[in-house]
Amino acid sequence: MIIGTGIDLVDIPRFERTMTRTPRLRERLFAPSERGLRLPSLAARYAAKEALIKALGGSDGVHWTEIEIASEPSGRPHFVLSGSTAAVVEERGIRTLHLTLTHDAGLAAAFVVAEGDPL
Repeated sequence: MIIGTGIDLVDIPRFERTMTRTPRLRERLFAPSERGLRLPSLAARYAAKEALIKALGGSDGVHWTEIEIASEPSGRPHFVLSGSTAAVVEERGIRTLHLTLTHDAGLAAAFVVAEGDPL
């Protein structure tokens, strides 16, 4: 059963300006494994994290650096959750998270579907 969905869109040039103006955001928003990525890829990951929060119905107990977006060998993105964020997902009965990302023409987008058994 679908528990929640989330979508987010990021203007890449605006995201790049913000990241340049406030370099410490990399440490506050991204897991260590993500921080070295190019800005368009970071913008897509930021959109994924926002979309996940929307699919969860809010950010209570969710911490940005506990949400990592990794890739399977095929290139397919997936979430790697840890800490209280993983606990929040489990508490809400979510068993599977589906994620898709894209970035092109100055925009980055992400879509998340949360599946499981509502509690």
